[in-house]
Amino acid sequence: MALSVFSRMSRFVAVAVAAASLSACGVNSIPTAEENAKAKWADVQNQYQRRSDLIPNLVATVKGYAKQEQGTLVAVTEARAKATSVQVSPGDLTDPAKVAQYEQAQGALSQSLGRLLVSVEAYPDLKSNQNFLALQSQLEGTENRIAVARRDYNQAVQAYNTEIRTFPSIIGAKIIYGSKPMAPFQATTPGAETAPAVTF
Repeated sequence: MALSVFSRMSRFVAVAVAAASLSACGVNSIPTAEENAKAKWADVQNQYQRRSDLIPNLVATVKGYAKQEQGTLVAVTEARAKATSVQVSPGDLTDPAKVAQYEQAQGALSQSLGRLLVSVEAYPDLKSNQNFLALQSQLEGTENRIAVARRDYNQAVQAYNTEIRTFPSIIGAKIIYGSKPMAPFQATTPGAETAPAVTF
């Protein structure tokens, strides 16, 4: 009887030790961190989609006032088309080249929008138009949301990459999951680190 209780007790301890050692190897924390990073990437894409959806309204509003800016309007439309054609799935987040291609397409769209908003300064009627002011406010809000979403994604990527590279989770990352580091979102637009000068 005592041996039976001892045998059960030793099995219980063995199971507890095995569970503890597996949890220490990142069995749960690695997928949790990976899914969090993927969810944050979805937020980034959602905010870019929101901006892309607003652009036709902005272009249509500006077109009515600024017929001379046809070249700028075409550039915005083309940049939007290119930005929406480049897609990065959650499985591509470990490929820095694909993430960089996505960043470049979105950066080109940001530059085109910037040129459009600067050219609008020459049209006082448009600047005072309520529709334009509402759309401009929506775009500014969207750019802020994009910045927050990219920051949150980068923080999630940092947590995931740290998790798969530190002991003891590195054991589970290599043996169980074959985890690879995810690519953070980086500014790829030349001069992005320098604030633009706004002149009137």
